[in-house]
This record gives sequence, structure tokens and C-alpha cells, in this order.
Amino acid sequence: MRKPEFYRAVEDISNKCRPPDLDFSQPDLNDGQIAEATSKAAMQMVLERENRRVGDFVTDACATVAVAYHRAAGVYEADADMQELGTAAVHLLTMATSYNNAQKE
Repeated sequence: MRKPEFYRAVEDISNKCRPPDLDFSQPDLNDGQIAEATSKAAMQMVLERENRRVGDFVTDACATVAVAYHRAAGVYEADADMQELGTAAVHLLTMATSYNNAQKE
């Protein structure tokens, strides 16, 4: 029962972390810039939640999004363990998005 809730939380956090200040119509904007900005926003949400000492569930969703987008941005190139963790986070984010899209049909 909690897996669908977590999937919804991960997708919601991912949507909330999309950088509003980036102009996606810019031809020179690359995926790395988008991923880095999204990861930074998600990590900021983790830190803010940690400081307020709120529940782990949404904080975990924020961290998952942050790690997934760090991996997508290539931040973990030199760290094999973090690449593996980042890849798992990317898969989880993909599963969450797929699951939520299937529920909307």
C-alpha cells in the first residue's frame, strides 16, 4: 500500500523541483544543466525538511529525486558507488512516473 504513495510522492517532488528560472526554449540549454538545477532544488528540499524535523517519507522522496538527477547530471562520474546508487534512484523515479501515468489512464 505504501509503494503507490511513495511513487506519487517521488513524481510530485520531481515535478516541484523543475527549475522555474530555466527557459526551456533556449537552444543552448542542455540536459546536464536541467538535471543539475533539478537536483539542487531537490537537495534544498531535503535540507529544509531535515531542519524542520518532519517525516521521513517525503524527505526520502526528495532525496531520491536529488540523487537521481545528480546521476543524470554526471555528478557521480568518479564515484562508482554513487553511480550505482544514482542509477537505482533513476530507475525508481522512472518506475514512479510509469506507475502514476498508468494509474491516470
